[in-house]
Formats: sequence, C-alpha cells, structure tokens
Amino acid sequence: MWPILFCSIVALAISIERFIALVPNRIVPTGQLASVWTQLRSGELHGEALKALRDSSPLGYILAAGVNNSAYGRDVMKDSIEEAAGQVIHSLERFLAVLGTIANIAPLLGLLGTVLGMIQVFADIMLLGTGNASQLAGGISQALVTTAAGLTVAIPAMVSHRYFERRVDSLVVQLEAQATKLVDAMHSDMLKPS
Repeated sequence: MWPILFCSIVALAISIERFIALVPNRIVPTGQLASVWTQLRSGELHGEALKALRDSSPLGYILAAGVNNSAYGRDVMKDSIEEAAGQVIHSLERFLAVLGTIANIAPLLGLLGTVLGMIQVFADIMLLGTGNASQLAGGISQALVTTAAGLTVAIPAMVSHRYFERRVDSLVVQLEAQATKLVDAMHSDMLKPS
C-alpha cells in the first residue's frame, strides 16, 4: 500500500502543477503577436524589449527567436523558431511521462499486493487449515484492497494524463499558428498578423 500511496501523492502533485502551468493565456497570451508586430513596425523591438519578450511567455520565447534571426531569411527564421518551439514543447510536457507511468504501474502494484496477500492467505490455510471460513474470507478481502487502491489511483492518473496531453497538443497548435503568422508577416508584404 505504501508505494500506491506514494504514487497517488505524486500524481496529485503533478496534476495540480500542470493545471496551473498549462493555463492557455499564460502560454499563448492574447494579443502578444499583434504587440510584437506593432513594436517591429515602429522599430522598438531590440535589446531590452527583445529580452523582455523572450522572458514574457513561451510564445514570446518563440517569437523572440524568430525576430532575432529574421534578417537571415525565411528558412533560417523558421529553423530558429522550430528549435525554440522544441524547447517550449519539452517544458510543456514536463512530468507528463511520470503521470503516464503512474497510471500504468498503480494497478500493477495493486495486483502485486493482492497476489502477495493471497499467498499469505494460502500459507495460513496450509498451516492452520480451513476451520474458520469468515477468517479466510476476511483474509481474501483484505488482499483485494490493494487492487482496489491501485485502480483508484490509476484511473484519475490516466484521465489527468490524457487531459494534459490533449491540452499540450492544443497549445502547440496555437503556438505554431502564431509563429507562422509572424514568419509570413515578416517575409511577405501581403500578409499581416491579426
């Protein structure tokens, strides 16, 4: 039961941390691309303003990487954005592998506890016989508690894992769309960001 309890605490902590960290407006702030475009058009986006953009949000980090390399052409700009996006995606997916692992191992830990409990029950039967059926049923019932505990931890962990994976996928799509708009706007006279 102790490993299952530990898994439940870790899964809960990760779920709370990811829920707070993956707030969409914190990752892809509304209007940040328009603000960057305005600063670019007025020539204000260099030095400290660029550093402030980089530190403002994950989208700002990606846009700053693109702006830094925009003078070297569209392909270099796209490559730098993709490299920055890879780092951002890695940080967005932080702890999700652990959450998925907990969802997978919690039922196995519960099953292991049940098997060990059943081994103990059968060892007691060999030593003491089957004289008291209620004691035997109580031992089997106690052995099954770990399976129930493992499933109780695994099901919410699995739901959380799937939810946060989907949220990360959605955020990545938004980040890609914003970065593409910046590239198109900076390397085309016809397109402007919205």
